[in-house]
Amino acid sequence: MPESIAIRVTINGQPYERSVESRLLLSDFLRHTLELTGTHVGCEHGVCGACTVLLDGEAVRSCLMFAVQADGHALTTVEGLAPNGETLHPLQAAFREAHGLQCGFCTPGILMAMVPFLQQNPNPTEAEIRDALSANLCRCTGYQNIVEAVRLAAGRLTET
Repeated sequence: MPESIAIRVTINGQPYERSVESRLLLSDFLRHTLELTGTHVGCEHGVCGACTVLLDGEAVRSCLMFAVQADGHALTTVEGLAPNGETLHPLQAAFREAHGLQCGFCTPGILMAMVPFLQQNPNPTEAEIRDALSANLCRCTGYQNIVEAVRLAAGRLTET
């Protein structure tokens, strides 16, 4: 019988306490245990970036972490970007306006990777944006509209 471990995490500002198997991936904990399905699972090898979430403000691949490793930490998922459900985060709004998505499968991971990127680099060049995006795979687009969306969001975030 698999070992069960009690964990406490704060996700999108809400505390959670659950007993989980020691081998449960963080991505599965978010999607299946807590039903926060905005975190997508693509490759399950940390290559595609679809499962990116923020752990204490840093972008991490949730498919490469066990849920028990998040014990005592604060997580933000894509659901936490617009917590009131009415107003989009500037990055989300920019993706909508610049047509930075097609099927949308990669979008949550890209959004979560770009949040800390833009915090650390509020006025990025196109080359810096493309370099930051290189950790996330999108099979639908040529990335041009994604780059434009990140640039648009950067401008709006520096205005606030």
